[in-house]
Amino acid sequence: MIKAHKIRLHPTPEQAVYFAKAAGTSRFVWNWALAEWNRQYEDGEKPTALKLKKQFNEIRREQFPWTWEVTKNASDQPFFDLGKAFTAFFEGRARRPRFKSKKRSKPSFYLANDQFELGDHSIWVPKLGWVNMAENLRFVGKVTGARLTKTADWWFVSIQVEIPDAIPVKKPTAVGIDVGLKSFLTDSQGNTIANPRHYRKAAKRLKRLQRRHSRKQKKSANRKKARKALAKQHLKVQRQREDFARKQANALVSSHDLIAYEHLQIRNMVHNRKLAKSIHDAGWGIFLQWLAHYGFLHDISVVAVPAHYTSQKCSDCGTMVQKSLSMRTHICHGCGLVLDRDHNAAKNILEKALSSIRGCTGGHPETDRLAL
Repeated sequence: MIKAHKIRLHPTPEQAVYFAKAAGTSRFVWNWALAEWNRQYEDGEKPTALKLKKQFNEIRREQFPWTWEVTKNASDQPFFDLGKAFTAFFEGRARRPRFKSKKRSKPSFYLANDQFELGDHSIWVPKLGWVNMAENLRFVGKVTGARLTKTADWWFVSIQVEIPDAIPVKKPTAVGIDVGLKSFLTDSQGNTIANPRHYRKAAKRLKRLQRRHSRKQKKSANRKKARKALAKQHLKVQRQREDFARKQANALVSSHDLIAYEHLQIRNMVHNRKLAKSIHDAGWGIFLQWLAHYGFLHDISVVAVPAHYTSQKCSDCGTMVQKSLSMRTHICHGCGLVLDRDHNAAKNILEKALSSIRGCTGGHPETDRLAL
């Protein structure tokens, strides 16, 4: 498998200028290739990444000599990235490639594995030299490439490493999870994880930084400083949310062999103006993405069940108990079960997953053992 380690860089002002030039070169080449691709496609031709790269190299020395000031990967890789982007578009897996903006697009450029070298807390970049890294590479294996990106006012390098597949360790337990706003997560065993509400906690500071930014004179140096401070605070909230999601997903995968969750239409749920901000702040989407990713890496079954009647159905007798969102306790009039609403939903989610697996396997004893 290929894993990536994202490390923060500490470039000098001169090195930061080089990074900006390389990212600008990469953006320019992407836009040139996309414009040429669209033109050739409209003319009935069949453009490819290799043809465009050859065409660009023929005029590069005369028309774009400044592209030689940085690593060659900054002007080579965009062609291959564009080719992959159009392949994904034609296969229906992504939208059509668009032009990159200097202001809105994230600055980045690629380095092939033969174009850089790793040292002790440092990375060697062509035509630049050694750049300090915040930490050493944590993975051991074949380095396949690296991509440098700028977020807020910081530069990062994401190094891709090919490592052997991990040997899965079977853990004969299954769990159902129900995500929410009051508690971030409740599992079928009754355990709950509090909602950290990272954005809500930082809202006061974000409001103050946003006010400072809006009051600065446009195109001034002070407005640029205020924008960087605001971007750093947003990045901090984003990192807190992602770190929390990854840790919770990893903890679940490390303890269970089957994890069932409710397939939620989050895009539709955020149309509710009263709950939209809280749903975005909870970060359900990124949590479920990491849960599926870690499940794939460790060969753990992560099952999504339909989001129908998981809260209304009694997990003991199956009686339907209608209740509004404000009713946080499940009270069954059929069997008398009194249970937390989310705990009841998590038990129903697990039962749905096990029922679907039993239907596929014909009721294998190993499937029933998972729930113990």
